[in-house]
Amino acid sequence: MAFDAAYYRGNRSFEIRSVEPRAPGKGEVQVAPAYCGICGTDLHVYLGHMEARIGNDRVIGHEMSGRITAIGEGVEGFAIGDPVVVRPLAHCGTCPACKAGHIHVCHKLNFLGLDTDGAFQQRWTVPAHVLHKLPDSLPLDQAALVEPLAVAVHDVRRARVALGEDVLVIGGGPIGMLVALCARRAGARVTLSEVNENRLALAREMGFAVLNPREVNVAEAINAATQGKGADVVFEVSGTQPGVDLMTEAVATRGRICMVAIHASKPQVDMFRFFWREIDLIGARTYEISDFDAAIALLAEGIGAEALITDVRPLSEMEAAFKALTEMPNSMKTLIQISAEQA
Repeated sequence: MAFDAAYYRGNRSFEIRSVEPRAPGKGEVQVAPAYCGICGTDLHVYLGHMEARIGNDRVIGHEMSGRITAIGEGVEGFAIGDPVVVRPLAHCGTCPACKAGHIHVCHKLNFLGLDTDGAFQQRWTVPAHVLHKLPDSLPLDQAALVEPLAVAVHDVRRARVALGEDVLVIGGGPIGMLVALCARRAGARVTLSEVNENRLALAREMGFAVLNPREVNVAEAINAATQGKGADVVFEVSGTQPGVDLMTEAVATRGRICMVAIHASKPQVDMFRFFWREIDLIGARTYEISDFDAAIALLAEGIGAEALITDVRPLSEMEAAFKALTEMPNSMKTLIQISAEQA
């Protein structure tokens, strides 16, 4: 039986094709994706920024939830119908990072949905070891937030956010908002810096202190709010030069800066400030297995991340959904509903 799959074809276009799914082999599982979120990397693909890497005949998508439809030889611990998410990382197992146990930063890391076909299709066959089982109580639309929430869990854990600390999140897109939620969950006082008024309004509704750098000097405001100390932890999630400038201006002595955003070009960084205040700079990339498990638990207990879902569209409207996201910066998280019968 053939199923639909959305292929990126270059020139800001997708083609919906009817294809025969690949049966799972040894150690593999076939999943019917129910929902898949559109992330910033997917938008870079749509805009043509990654064709040297993925070409123009690829099924993308990785922020997914769904149910198991077939199980290959040797797979244990899963059953047909189980609700699952996919941790979309393929590591080599032999590089120095893998040997040290850091498979999420493998030197030859491949991303399912970029380097291989992904989740914007009605049947997806993946290695069983990338699956995480979901509680039955977690709706599958909310479960599509597990992957980006795992990013935020990893960021906050890497930055060692502690109870009572002052945290500044620079950039209020989906990842920035999820970082803010996780930092607050860790007991921090969180302020979010963002220029988009719709995102600022949503952040206020979610109970965060907000600052618009177009209206106030954020570093001065943070210093005033912390009696001159500055933020104990700063997350740079904007991917902009002004964000990089702000991160060193607003951080406390011996504070921590966590670089979350991927910058299109090398930013200029005030290294003197690092010397002057003995600042720690922390890199955070993707997530570990435990971060995925923690993200599932947070969604199940109700961290409030579902407020970020601003649009849900069927697979047939995939191209229109991407177009809307590039033209309407007020959107937060768009989900594509792929298999209605699985939802």
